[in-house]
Amino acid sequence: MQPLTIVTKEITVKNEILQVTNQRVLYWETQKSLILSDLHIGKAAHFQKSGIPIPKSVLTTDLERLKQLIIHFKAENLIIVGDLFHAGYNKDLDEFKTWLQQFNNLKLQLVKGNHDRLSNTIYEKFHIEVFPSQLSINNLKFVHDAVEENEEVFTISGHIHPGVFIKGRGKQRIKLPCFQMSKNQLILPAFSLFTGLNTRNLLANCKNFAFTDDGVFVV
Repeated sequence: MQPLTIVTKEITVKNEILQVTNQRVLYWETQKSLILSDLHIGKAAHFQKSGIPIPKSVLTTDLERLKQLIIHFKAENLIIVGDLFHAGYNKDLDEFKTWLQQFNNLKLQLVKGNHDRLSNTIYEKFHIEVFPSQLSINNLKFVHDAVEENEEVFTISGHIHPGVFIKGRGKQRIKLPCFQMSKNQLILPAFSLFTGLNTRNLLANCKNFAFTDDGVFVV
């Protein structure tokens, strides 16, 4: 896999500085944390088991991208706002377990999503700190699904895999993944490339930080 082009755009929420990236993650420098959502590890193997010819490289590519981001930002922690896993235990989880072994001190914090249904024993074996519904750090609250806005905290979530249409000349338009940000919420794009894009469920009065392989821009 070729090295990623990593472009960032700084935002400030509740006096915390975060970096939006064109690689589907936020970086929180003061916490040395990458914040991401919806890896859906096990999804490809789940479909393959059902006879659907999903390429075996799907998970490997996602994990290589994540490795490059961890190294680039020198991250010490992953905050995952749900759907780290997709289904029951399958061979993709074995690949993920092997992949984790290259990081000596990487911490994983998972806010459970609707697909995170594995037994507590498995999370313990993977050394994942699990939060059933939310995780709060300073004035930021991490959940899987978006909630009603609260003036007291800034909520970061995932789940809906947001995307936005970009209009070109004439009737041409393209659909891009994005971060959706309103006054007190930010919804992350799905980290896995093996996901669709939802262009319907937009936050009210939101900014869309759309991105390509080469940049981030507000629409």
